[in-house]
Parts: sequence; structure tokens; C-alpha cells
Amino acid sequence: MSVVVRTRSAVTPLRRSITALPVRRPTVDEVVAVNRPEEPVHCLRPSVLAATARAFIGAFPGEVLYAVKCNPDPAVLRALAAGGVMHFDCASLAEIRLVRDMFPDAAIHFMHPVKARGAIREAWARLGVRDFVVDSAAELAKLRAEIAATGVPGSLGVVVRIALPRGDARLDLSGKFGAPLQEAVALLRDARRDSAMLGVSFHVGSQCLDPLAWRDALALTGQVIRAAGVAIDVVDVGGGFPVNYPDQQAPPLGAFFAEIQEGFDALGLPRARLWAEPGRALVAAGASVVVQVQARRGDTLFVNDGVYGALSDAGTLGFRYPVRLIRPEGAASATLRAFSFYGPTCDSADVMRGPFPLPEDVAEGDWIEVGQLGAYGACLRTAFNGFDRARIVEVEDVGLATVPKSLVA
Repeated sequence: MSVVVRTRSAVTPLRRSITALPVRRPTVDEVVAVNRPEEPVHCLRPSVLAATARAFIGAFPGEVLYAVKCNPDPAVLRALAAGGVMHFDCASLAEIRLVRDMFPDAAIHFMHPVKARGAIREAWARLGVRDFVVDSAAELAKLRAEIAATGVPGSLGVVVRIALPRGDARLDLSGKFGAPLQEAVALLRDARRDSAMLGVSFHVGSQCLDPLAWRDALALTGQVIRAAGVAIDVVDVGGGFPVNYPDQQAPPLGAFFAEIQEGFDALGLPRARLWAEPGRALVAAGASVVVQVQARRGDTLFVNDGVYGALSDAGTLGFRYPVRLIRPEGAASATLRAFSFYGPTCDSADVMRGPFPLPEDVAEGDWIEVGQLGAYGACLRTAFNGFDRARIVEVEDVGLATVPKSLVA
């Protein structure tokens, strides 16, 4: 069969044309057998993405905003929209433009706490964005000034992001953004003067495995709201919802949603809406990357992607991803062996320790599918050392991580 693929450069991930879907999507094994690729291949699974979105939206007790930074590929956005996602958490003009071009009627929320002045003006006046996050008095003043300068009327929505203490998430996010309690109180009072919608948000950190983290964060949110003494329209519990990796088994998402619902109810805000900003939980299972083995030295495999490409988190953060060998001709050994990977660049830091269990006879020329890379895989690619090209194909198999039948235990 013919296999429809696209090729992209890492330096322009948001500037590719949006093309029609192929009539029939191949499997990953068919892609490898037909193309025998020597460049990394990103395998997108629209059906998995749509099913995951439907399941999350159906179970979460509020509105779901997809965090576009996690994977901005147009095919991914299209699949999430098919699953019901029509609210988007954007952090830049490039993301906002992309979403607005694809979905003219979508609700877009500018959730980066620090924004360029020109970005505020364009988002407000040309792209129709009305909701903005702030975490300082200076940012709120900037927001007001730039919106006023456009002369374009509209109903402003302001969400104040509060600081959280350091938690136990796999990737802590407490150091960069968030207003301390007293500053958050003053911001809420100030923003309430001219905001048609006023919200409070927080972020417990990426890949947070503890449902109680959201309960504690909502309790702190309640302290801020009570001290401010103003009406609140939205409580945004951020992202951080986890997925399973070989060395990280997450509780079912229902456990997180139950804590969020209980914590939200305890705030006593019957007219307030509840928001969440999932990224990883919506898209991790929706893509994998196929790499080729270029050399083997003992228990180390040299592959054609690495920490400067889609496997950044496997190196920098030490994430372990599910893997499987693809060998179109001939069977592989049934005995598994633990391997580490080196990426294609000349940098010795381009290493992924794993361990990654693969057949003990893996050899140069074999292919390896690395799963759970729909989140922070493609979007972290760089052009370092000239290894900036990757192929993209939409496939029909479910891959190495499947959508659970239920989000509750």
C-alpha cells in the first residue's frame, strides 16, 4: 500500500500547511516496511487523541482547556477538537494564531503570566482573545495599558495565578510563576475593578502523581479568595495530570477529579466555574516516534533521535518510555536486555540512560518504536548539529499506550 507521510524541519513546527487526512491510515509496521526510514518518524494517532479527549471531558467536572504547548501539531489539534476540545490554553502569539486559523470560533485563553506588549495588542484587537493570566501588579498594568491603546472594546477576563510551595511533581513549576498570597490578594482586588470575569489559577507541577496536591492547592486558593473578599468567577486548577510510564504508575484520573471536586465544593463558590489545563494527559498516548539503530556497542544503541530531538525528556529528565523493536524481516529474540541510547549529535550529553528493555539481538538497521511521546516530543525538537528533520505520518493502530476504558478505578 502507499503510505502518506509529511516531512518537517524542527525550526518551523508551527508553519506547516494543514492538509487533508489520508483515506486509510497505515499501521506503524506498514510505515516502516514501506519506507524503511532513516530519519525519525512521528506517528500520530488521531483516533486515540479524540477518544482520550472525550474521556477526559466526560469525567472532569468543569471546562477543559488544552495546553497547546504540549503538542501544537495541526493534526493533534484537529483530533482533540473531534473529541470535544474547543477551549485552548495558549502561551504565545504563534499558538494563538494557529488555533484561530484552524478554529475561528474556539475559546482561546492567553495563559502565559508574562507577555510582550505587542502580543497583548494583537491577541486582543485582531485575534479576539479576552482572557489573560497575570501574576504581578506590573503585568496587570501592562495588560490594561495595551488593551486601552488598541481602542477595541470588549469584556476583559483576568485570571490571577497564585504561587504554590514546592511539591513532589516529577517536574516542579513553583519557582518561575505565581503571586505570593498577599500579592495575589491585592491583585484580585485590583483586577475586580474592571474585569468582567475574574479567576484564580495555580499549577501543581508537571506529571504530578499525587491527587492530594490539588486538594492542598485548592485550600490555599480558598485562603486567597477569602482574604481578597471579592467575587470569583473561575477557579482554574491548571495542568499536571499524569500518565503512565514504565517506571511511573499514576492513579486513575478519577482519583484526581474527585479531590478537585471536593476541594472546589469546599470553596463555597456556587456561581464559579471550574477550569483545567491538561496537556500531557490528553496527548501523551496519541503519538510515538520510530527511530533507527545506527550502531550497537554492547548495551548502548546509537539511534537517529535524541535529547535535541523528540527524546529530550528521556535525557534531561530521565523519563523512561515504553519501547518495542520493529524488524520487518525476521523474528527477534524473545529474551530482553536493558539498553541505553545515544542520540545522533556529536554531544556526549546526548544520552538517554533508560533502561529500555529490547530483544537482546537488536542490531544496526533495526527500528525501535518509542511510545508515550505525544507530549513534549515533537515540540521540543531543535536543529542542533543539523539533525532537524523528521517525518510525520498518521497511523491507525493504538500503539504502546492505549486509552483506558474508564478514568476511574
